This record gives sequence, structure tokens and C-alpha cells, in this order.
Amino acid sequence: MTLIPKLLAAGLALTTALTGAPPPMSASSTAEPGDRVQDLGVPLQDVLLIGGTVAAGPGGGTVLWGASSGAPAHLNAVDPATGAEVARVDLEGAAGSWAVDAAPDGSVYVGTYGDGRLYRWSEQGGVKDLGRPVASDNFIWSVAAGEGATVYGGTSPGGRLFGYDPATGFRDYGRLSAAHAYVRSVSYAGGKIFAGTEAPAAVFEVDAATGAATALPTPPGLDPAGKWAYDVNAAGGHLYVRYGAAAPGPLHVWDIAARTWTHALEQAHGLDVSPPDEQGGVYFVKAGELVRYDPRTKAVTPTGMPFTGRVANTRGIGWAELGLPDYPGKSVVGLLWRGLMFRYNPQTGARAFVQTGVRGEPIDITAISEGPDGRVYTGGFLNGGFAALDPATGQREEFHTFSQSEDMVTHAGKLYVGAYPEARVYAYDPELPWNSTEYSPSPEPGPVPNPARLFDFAADKQIRPRAMVSAGRYLAVGTMPDLGHLGGVLAIWDPAEGKLKHAQRNVVTDQSIVSLAYRDGIVYGGTSIYSGQSATPPTQPEAKLFAWSVARNRLLWEITPAPGKPAIPALTFDDRGRLWGIAGGTVFGVDTGERKVVTTVTLSGSKSAGGQLVFNSADRLLYGAHAGAEVFWLDPRRRTHGVLRQGAVHQLAVHRSGEVYFAEGPRLFKLEAKRTG
Repeated sequence: MTLIPKLLAAGLALTTALTGAPPPMSASSTAEPGDRVQDLGVPLQDVLLIGGTVAAGPGGGTVLWGASSGAPAHLNAVDPATGAEVARVDLEGAAGSWAVDAAPDGSVYVGTYGDGRLYRWSEQGGVKDLGRPVASDNFIWSVAAGEGATVYGGTSPGGRLFGYDPATGFRDYGRLSAAHAYVRSVSYAGGKIFAGTEAPAAVFEVDAATGAATALPTPPGLDPAGKWAYDVNAAGGHLYVRYGAAAPGPLHVWDIAARTWTHALEQAHGLDVSPPDEQGGVYFVKAGELVRYDPRTKAVTPTGMPFTGRVANTRGIGWAELGLPDYPGKSVVGLLWRGLMFRYNPQTGARAFVQTGVRGEPIDITAISEGPDGRVYTGGFLNGGFAALDPATGQREEFHTFSQSEDMVTHAGKLYVGAYPEARVYAYDPELPWNSTEYSPSPEPGPVPNPARLFDFAADKQIRPRAMVSAGRYLAVGTMPDLGHLGGVLAIWDPAEGKLKHAQRNVVTDQSIVSLAYRDGIVYGGTSIYSGQSATPPTQPEAKLFAWSVARNRLLWEITPAPGKPAIPALTFDDRGRLWGIAGGTVFGVDTGERKVVTTVTLSGSKSAGGQLVFNSADRLLYGAHAGAEVFWLDPRRRTHGVLRQGAVHQLAVHRSGEVYFAEGPRLFKLEAKRTG
């Protein structure tokens, strides 16, 4: 008895790769009845708040506004006294938002990512989709309220600044700099728009009326290379610019009237500083603690309120009267990315973290793997998450808050996880209690971090550990670089020694490493011409397949198995030692001894950079996900193939039982039935 997939569609066209290659494979034309696919539901669900602000809400009372990622995203209003949900508004067509601000007229603006649209909420009109401010740009990074009902925002990948006034509509201020593709941060004060860019960090002052733009000087002693002007906040006559990235970085203070940099503070967290208090002081998080900063005296006053974990960035911070004991007058309030709110009273020192009523949303699955304990593990996009499922029942047994996962693989009794950003790699031991001090600390943390952070490639300007494979006694990792850089790293980790055996960038010039396979002492890698950020233009025309000797730490050969294709996102060996890969609409088989392609299967004319391919030893079939459109199977022996399921599938894995798991967005499916053959 063998496992063969049910066909829901068939008829994939096949072509021969090379003159003299084996005859083309033929498509199976007979579909079998029967329900072989089990829907396991949504294993990952959590709160992700990125953009937020403190302002008047429904009925006029102060609320915490926050945009939660989802399908669709939602604009949430939370009572700062209780944490209860005051309002929850659908942002139809949007996945999430970094950009939320409230205008003086009481309206709330939300700029979204993925579709790059601007939404406006008002008590009278509800939420309205205002459309794309810039037709060519699909990401709004930041919005800042101006006078009345106006708002300003920054976009990518065109690096443009826009304005919106309900009376006149959109205004495109154009691209601020030919050298920049991102307007990452925006603020407004006194008729001027302040806008920060990606690396090399620059800050522009733009006259809102005329559109004239002037670049501010770089702060003394700051090297803008490799740093973003990540956060720009105008408050009380000063501009607070935090340079770096999501992690804590230097905060420089610009006196707007005097036009000079006056101070620098280290280890500042983002994303905002509070509006000034009556004495002109602002509150923000510095070195894991809420502090007050006085720009006149340059004094930093600690509050004793700690902020723990890797991501301790405020998602909106401001002032509210709470009417609670120990919280007289106005208190500092704000949101954190997982749905917690915080409050601090300057008069009494009272402080608290409170779980809000913001509801969690399903998380798109970005990684699937069988663990060393036989369970099925999934990791998610953006708000991440980490879940373990019982393969027999499909029931979720564990869920933890964690980073965005790029890949997962089992090696030597542990599950290794590649995390975004900084191309971080972790090792998780299912036999030990979960204890992530960065993302989801245990109530009683033990001495051993689990997952344990092993290494990262931030210093090499890498952002995504997209490919991992068990390579004999070693773990091999391939990465994608950050914005403005090309050329991934191939790393060989020695778990026994607890150190990197070798790490080399640009194994293939200016190409990322997005897939890996291993056999007999050799790591085989598939590349992508793209960076880990889409705005970086490639220099190479097509993806490569390479072979790397682990023992000798050197490149053995490279070939072009799929001419004209930009990426080879998946590689796998079959039981006969043939290496298979997928590239856009092509599946190819390689004789590694001959160093050449011997079989080519054309699925479509797609040049998609995505795709998955695995070999199932239980039925000796290849299973793949093609162009986010379908799941297919391919029998290299019988030269038949067909479509198993149509849908937006991007992730796929095989279990030792022979069951195949795949994801459509946030939902996980299992192919479980059999047929005789």
C-alpha cells in the first residue's frame, strides 16, 4: 500500500530540459474521489499592534488607539482606565498598519502596509477608505496629523511624502531624495513636516505649504551609514530622532527654532515620545525603563517602571485622566505590541501593566517543520508565534509568543528556528520548559533560555535566515541581506562545539541563499537575485545552484538550472540521490555527479521567487507549492504529476508518517489519506 495524492486538477505541461534528456513526464488525467485533505484550523493567533496613538475616542473620552494586524486589520480603541474595548473597526482590504495618528478635528488616520491605503475614522462618518495616496507605493510607514483635519505620510518603495486634506484631497510632495526608497518616519510642527529615511539616515524638513525640502545636518559624531532615521517625533519645540532600527538606539534632540542638535541619549526605544508635560518634559523608554527627559536641563529622570523583552517599543504614548486611586490628574499611558497597555502617574509613582481587550488575529504561517519529538511546529509572519501540534489529532498543544520565523529544521535532537530580523538562529529543546526572555518570558524563568539564541548576522547586514538544513554533524544556514545590500551568508554551525565552523558571504556574487539540501558531505544551495528587502535592485540576471564542500569550506561548482528564473526557493533529494529544485514555474532534476540538469518539468511560465518542494519517502513522491497558487505532486518514476489543491499555498512540509502539511495563509492543512498503486 502506498500513499498517492488525490487529484483535484491535472494537466501540467512538461518540457525536456536538455537535448538528450529523458522524455518529458506526462500529466495524470484521472482524478480520484475522496476527501484526503484535513483542515487543522489556525495554529497561530495573537495580538500585533504596530501603529497607535492616544487621543479622543467615541464619545469624546481619551482612548488608546491601536491598529491590529489581521485579515482584515482593525482599528481598536481601548479604555486607558480598564483596558476594555471601546471600539473595534474593520479596515477592509488592509492587513495591518504602522501608521496611526489623530488630527485636531477628532478624526483618526491610519496608513496601511501591503496595499498602501489611507483610512480616516470620524465619529460622524465612521471609517472611510480614502484610497492610495501614491499609486506606485504600497506601504505607508508613518502618518502625522497637521492642522485641522490634515495629515501627512511617508511611503515606500518610492520614498515619497504625501499630504491629505478632506477639502482638497491628496497632495504628492514627491520623492525627498534620489538615494532613498523609504520615508520611514514623519512628524509635524509649526507648518513644517519632518521626515526620516532608511540608511544612510537622513532627516528632511519640508514646508507644508510650498513643498520646499531642506535636509537637516547629521548629528555630530553620528555615522548615518547602516542606520535609519527610524523614529521622528516633534514635541514641545524639539524634534526627537531615534537612529538605528527596531532595537534600542541613539536618540538625538534637535531644537527646531535654534536649528541645532542639542543632546544625544543612548539606548532609546521607539516608536514614540509622549507629548510634553507642563514643564516641557517628555516620556519615553530608555534602556528598558520609562524615563522623563527635560530638553532644557537635559536631565533624565527614571520612573522605576521596567519594560522587558526584545521588543519594548511603545505603540502610541500620551496623557489621560484615569479617575483611579493613586492616579490623580493626568497619567502617562500607552500601548505595547502584544496588546498590553501601561500607565504611570508622575505625582504618586503608581504604575501598572494591564492586558487590554484587543482581540488576537490569525497569523499567516511562514514555517512548518516536524520537531525532534515528532510533533508538527509552525512559525508565523510579522507578529510571529510558535505552535506545536499533535500529528495524530491535529490539536495544538502549545503556543508561545515569538519572533517572525523564516525557516525551521530538526537537527541532532533540537528544533532550529531562523528568525527575522538580524538573521538570528535559535535552538529549541522540546524536553525543556519554554523560556524566551526576549519574547514570552516564563512566569518562573529558569536558568536556561529555551529557545536559546545561538548567533546572528546583523554585523554582516543580513536580515533573513531563509534556509536551513541538517548537514551531518553540522547545521547549515543560508541568509538574505538587509536593505541596500546584496549577497547572503552561508554558515556552518557546529552544535557539539557551540560555535560557527565557517561563515562566508557572497558564495555566489550578489545573491541570497534561499534553499539548502545536503548529501554525502556536500551542501547544495539555491540562490535568489533579490535582497531580503524588495527595494534593493539586483545586479545578477538569474538564480544559481551551487555545491559546497563542508570539510574543505569551499565552493565546488555552480550552474544555472533554470535560465531566466530569479530564485530557487526549494531543494530536496529523492531516494535515488537525485537533487530536485523549483524555480518559478519550473521543477528540475539534477545529476549532482554530472553537475547538470537531466529533467525539467514546466508547471507554468511563472517567474515567481516563491515555491516549496519536498520529497516524501513514504510514497516516493515529490510534493510542491507553486507560485502561491496550488499544491502539486510529481512522481519521478512513473513520470506522472497533478494538482492536489488550488489555493494560496506558500509553505509545505512532510512528516515521518508520510503525511504532508501545508498552509494557506493562517490555516494549516494535512494530507492524510491513501490509495493503492
